[in-house]
Amino acid sequence: MATTTEQEFKVVGTRPIRHDGFDKVTGRAVYGPDISLPGMLHGKVLRSPYAHANIRSIDTSRAESYPGVHAVVTGADFPVASDREENLGGEGSLNFKFLSDNFMAHDKVVYKGHPVAAVAAVSTHVAEEALALISVDYEVLPPVLNAREAMKDGAPIIHPQITTKTMADRAGPRTDTGVVSNVANYLQFKRGDVEQGFREADLVLEREFDTASVHQGYIEPHNGTALWNPDGNLTIWCSSQGSFSVRDQVAEILRHPNSKIKVVPLEIGGGFGGKITAYLPTVAALLSRKSGKPVKLVMTRTEVFEATGPAPGSFTRAKIGVTREGRITAAEATLIYEAGAFPGAQVASGATNMFAPYRVDNILMDGYDVVVNKPKVQAYRAPGTPMAEFAAEALIDEICQHLDMDPLEFRLLNAAKEGDRKADGVPLPKVGCIESLQAAKDHPHNAAPLEGPYRGRGVATGYWGNAGFAASCAISVNSDGTASLVEGSPDIGGTRASIAMQAAEVLCLPAEDVHPSVVDTDSIGYTGVTGGSSTAFKTGWAAYEAAQEVLRQMRERAAKIWEIDPDNVEFTNGAFHSTADPELRVTFKDLASRLGSTGGHITGTANVYPRGAGPSIGTHIVDVEVDPETGKVKVLRYTANQDAGRAIHPSYVEGQIQGGVAQGVGWALNEEYFFDDQGRMANSSFLDYRMPTCLDLPMIDAVIVEVPNPAHPYGVRGVGETGIVPPLGAMANAVSRALGVRMSSLPMTPAKILEALWAKESNS
Repeated sequence: MATTTEQEFKVVGTRPIRHDGFDKVTGRAVYGPDISLPGMLHGKVLRSPYAHANIRSIDTSRAESYPGVHAVVTGADFPVASDREENLGGEGSLNFKFLSDNFMAHDKVVYKGHPVAAVAAVSTHVAEEALALISVDYEVLPPVLNAREAMKDGAPIIHPQITTKTMADRAGPRTDTGVVSNVANYLQFKRGDVEQGFREADLVLEREFDTASVHQGYIEPHNGTALWNPDGNLTIWCSSQGSFSVRDQVAEILRHPNSKIKVVPLEIGGGFGGKITAYLPTVAALLSRKSGKPVKLVMTRTEVFEATGPAPGSFTRAKIGVTREGRITAAEATLIYEAGAFPGAQVASGATNMFAPYRVDNILMDGYDVVVNKPKVQAYRAPGTPMAEFAAEALIDEICQHLDMDPLEFRLLNAAKEGDRKADGVPLPKVGCIESLQAAKDHPHNAAPLEGPYRGRGVATGYWGNAGFAASCAISVNSDGTASLVEGSPDIGGTRASIAMQAAEVLCLPAEDVHPSVVDTDSIGYTGVTGGSSTAFKTGWAAYEAAQEVLRQMRERAAKIWEIDPDNVEFTNGAFHSTADPELRVTFKDLASRLGSTGGHITGTANVYPRGAGPSIGTHIVDVEVDPETGKVKVLRYTANQDAGRAIHPSYVEGQIQGGVAQGVGWALNEEYFFDDQGRMANSSFLDYRMPTCLDLPMIDAVIVEVPNPAHPYGVRGVGETGIVPPLGAMANAVSRALGVRMSSLPMTPAKILEALWAKESNS
């Protein structure tokens, strides 16, 4: 671990066993599909076999009369949703009208797998039999499956109500062209004089890149169980990345007061951004209201692939100008992202972050959010950014080859510093770009020899801005001197531990003596989604503030016992003492044992909405070997250097970095949604959708660089998303150098690699 600070902590930076570890390794932890309630019904969803069709009629009468069926719902049971949007920061935004249409089709289906009806019955088998009795009359329409095809004149229009919204200036208002189009949103960021910047360049390269849609790869399928009581109170049990987000989505779509909805979080078997959207709880709620019984819905793996959101497919045209010394003079790019069936591809993040690791004074970015007849995309770990930075990093690598310049030296020469501005004009805060690059340069991997044919080394740098969001926490002091911590962030990747550790640091307690619980929406204040790499930052900060409030009250209690002014009581090294009388001293645990008899027990609470989350930057190095006979790529060695701000629990930080790398390698080599010409996904199973396993990867060396974030009490920056950004570029650069052919299309499947080799041989 590299670090830029000598400050020492007792708990922060240690590696305690996670608080929920025993339940998870023994199988006692309760996940969404595990829930079982008295009288519970089981639901199934009827989904469209077509990618694009009008719904002429739906007849559910035979299903409703089928023995064992208690309720059937269609789009007609959904209230008319508002057009209101909710911003989710780096995770995108929600438009509730489109969200409602995605949960259940109303008059049109716009992707294969689009829900058109749902049944609740005494068993899943009865529900499946009832689905077959529902008659849907479709008018099949031609699908449009590629963003650039969807942008052409004469392309089938997916939503006649969509007109292109534009934003030509970050600070200006969004305007509507009034022109019906599959281009839902257009944005542009511009700084400096781009044309002059290219004139000043000694070398200008322009290339095109594309990536396929990829899935987040979580193991647990989407789920939702609902009980709508006769008094109007609705309880939902589900695995999600945000209980309050689920509550508010259901409330908005069903036009039901959110005060009458309680969401109970269950453990989550992975999400990576894909479980922010509540696909099933709304449907389960309507089935429960109709049947008067609790209803559970769980997706099959095929349904997860076909009807939930992957990352968008993309096309990028990038152009960079440099001096012969390697200084970037100008950059521009056009990003075209497939939103899927409804608007909302994260093209703004891609345009903002694409060149963020570098100082570029002259820049022009155009972004297009385009609807196509595929599942609506959702956030996936650094949403919108990996595919954009793949293009930037691949183009930079080719420039380095033209200049005969070391890739790390080039990046160090152009590295962004505090105060440098991104494409959108926002200045960077303190950021560890140079430090992560230097760590990569100094790592033994960089100097290690790489010999042999068809071997190559790739380097890439990646940026993610991180998010804040609201968070709440409550800490109660127990009589045995431990503390109970209550918070509202679903735990993904060990956040219970990192949050408890930040409270323990304040209270001078061992991490094991702070007992964290993730509770329902009625039991804690509003807390934003577990996303945007925000949880250790925001909820950790809430825990820090709640712990400070506990100390304030305990100082007052000690002062009361000693009959002195609270201002004369200090807390150091786990004990309270009088500044005037050294004999007056009591440990935290001893004082806790006396709270009940000296005025009652103590609870500290905090609600925060912190800004200044602090971006994270990482630089990766990878070695690969390509088999020229089969096109298979073997990853020989991988080193990921990343600025974590302050690593609260280094093991979990390393795990986050390693997980991001593994997913990024899959994105680069194997993973893709494969559709036929009718919009039917051909590989909707983990057998056919090829994700890397431990057999495909070496041990990933995660190097933690610590440049503390000055905007957080412990210097925390989110770490969960940056790790997936560099691998696409690093892998493409390594494979390109191994082959002597520039690879510009992901995934780099064996077929693509063999075609590139054959083309090279035919041209030689």
